[in-house]
Amino acid sequence: MKVSMTVILSVFSALLLSVSLAANSDPSLDNFLKCLPSNSLPSYPISEAIYTTANPSFESVLLTYINNRRFLTPTTPKPLAIVTALHESHVQATVVCAKSHGLQVRIRSGGHDYEGLSYVSEVPFVILDMFNLRSIDIDLASETAWVQAGATLGEIYYNIANKSNVHAFPAGVCPTIGAGGHISGGGYGTLMRKYGLSVDNVIDAKVVDVKGNILDRQTMGEDLFWAIRGGGGASFGVILSWKINLVRVPAKVTVFKVDRTLEEGATDIFYQWQQVSTELDKELFIRAMPQVANGSVEGTKTIRISFYGLFLGQSGTLISMMNKRFPELGLQQSDCIEMRWIESTLFWFDLPNGTSIDVLLNRPRGAQSFYKNKSDYVNHIVPKEALERIWKMMIKAEPMWMQWNPIGGRMSEIPDTATPFPHRAGYLFKLQYSINWREEGTEATDRYISLIREMHDAMAPYVTKFPREAFQNYRDLDIGSSPSNQTNFEEAKEYGLKYFKGNFLRLVKVKGMVDPDNFFKHEQSIPPRWM
Repeated sequence: MKVSMTVILSVFSALLLSVSLAANSDPSLDNFLKCLPSNSLPSYPISEAIYTTANPSFESVLLTYINNRRFLTPTTPKPLAIVTALHESHVQATVVCAKSHGLQVRIRSGGHDYEGLSYVSEVPFVILDMFNLRSIDIDLASETAWVQAGATLGEIYYNIANKSNVHAFPAGVCPTIGAGGHISGGGYGTLMRKYGLSVDNVIDAKVVDVKGNILDRQTMGEDLFWAIRGGGGASFGVILSWKINLVRVPAKVTVFKVDRTLEEGATDIFYQWQQVSTELDKELFIRAMPQVANGSVEGTKTIRISFYGLFLGQSGTLISMMNKRFPELGLQQSDCIEMRWIESTLFWFDLPNGTSIDVLLNRPRGAQSFYKNKSDYVNHIVPKEALERIWKMMIKAEPMWMQWNPIGGRMSEIPDTATPFPHRAGYLFKLQYSINWREEGTEATDRYISLIREMHDAMAPYVTKFPREAFQNYRDLDIGSSPSNQTNFEEAKEYGLKYFKGNFLRLVKVKGMVDPDNFFKHEQSIPPRWM
């Protein structure tokens, strides 16, 4: 008698699951695990993707994609299981079975969520890990690509460069970030003044909905397609892949980094940077990064401001432009490095010039430090006397640093309702605050988080108001949250209006259409109704 390979695989899968079930006593987990094989394709055994606490590899799988050591404490809630989907059917099965058996799903692609919401929950939950789903299919003829959610930005950049030196994709500077969460939250990077955000360059997507169906743009409809491009995909379904437009870049671009301390006139330079950085040609992006540094006198502290630049052109043209528009920086030819765009992604990640682009293929390697981040938007020039107060506050809050990112250019041309991301025309800068530490223990954590909160509070006079706005990709539970097992509209409005302004109500409407029972939820998800 001939036995088919499909039958053998099904029997083998059932045996593996029976061993796993014997080691787990939670009835909801048992039922969830039993449900999975019957809801996925036998030709892709889901047993190979399941890790329960009984599996010796469970801890390593969990920890590899945790980026922040704040969520590695003994008291941090752990998942009942991790499904490292190897096929789209594994995603479908996880959604269907978790919903059927009362388990919450947290969806993780790169693990860089600032508040750990993609892998931590206070109620019984499983992690749906997307890191194995990371294919990248580039079509230069149409200048598009299909990118799966588990692909990292580095892998996307690397694969584009292998096909072309004159194409790129507008996204962030950290190469280990996963495409699923980064793009669904907006996708902010150095090409935005020329081409907008990642979401402004997405033309299709594949999503698993609450019923386990795979939808594309045509079948999901324009409302859901609008919502997942900046509204946070995890509120509406599971992003499987994005179809992105590739953008054109020159064969050679120019980068620079110029440091100036307060003693070297950094305050005056920064003040002038505020005047011009959002008005410069779209091809030029200059980030200003103030941070605390040692002063010229031993035992003293000062502020050093690093001006990082990317110009989509050659250095001669850049120098001429800067001499006319921003001579205060004193940019010299020796400060400029011409390179391929793909090499500029390494520069922005602070890797030494000459580093092989193969480093972009490195996957996340677990949390290296503790950190807390916050964000703001600025729509008015900050006066010099206020800047001097800010520098003093930063020195007090050492080792905190800030990033000031200019907007303008293409960003000001896109309507604030085109995607859920509303921070377009009329905004000057996006601010990111970050504080990192390595000391263990709750006392150190409380101390450092208190410092960044104090700094954030002190910045209130200089940033947007009513509401004080924030960037959804830099999730921050300080600005409001809902319990993880429900999403109350009044609570969600606290963070929703700060992230999305008036677009929040449209997101709520879409949520009610596609997930009325609020299966896809977390502490800062979109609620299904406001009544």
